[in-house]
Amino acid sequence: MIAGNRELIADSRRWRKILGGGMRQAGVLAAAGIYALENNRERLVEDHDHARALAEALDRCGWAEVETERVESNIVFAKTPGFEAGAIEKKLADRGVKVIATGPEELRLVTSLEVGPDQISEACRIISELEI
Repeated sequence: MIAGNRELIADSRRWRKILGGGMRQAGVLAAAGIYALENNRERLVEDHDHARALAEALDRCGWAEVETERVESNIVFAKTPGFEAGAIEKKLADRGVKVIATGPEELRLVTSLEVGPDQISEACRIISELEI
């Protein structure tokens, strides 16, 4: 439960949706999380390493900013100051890199079990070469 002013409530709702809290079938998502913790815990370390690699590539690219020291999981948020995140999302998608624009100047990237080291290297290369 959260109590606060309108701005806090609006921000909390936004974060709830970003983190998957808008799902009606939250138990399905919870079951996937429990399965991952019980069966893929060692693999999560690799996902976190992949996320850090993406964060560093984004931070070096010139059109994104990432607080790389705050990347502690498989999720990366990148600011795109002065650049429309939706347009960047499309350009990356055209090159095979899926990201989500979570705001006018913000992107979200997530690594997972289905993404291997070669794909992360390729995504980092594409990010570094992308012209905005």
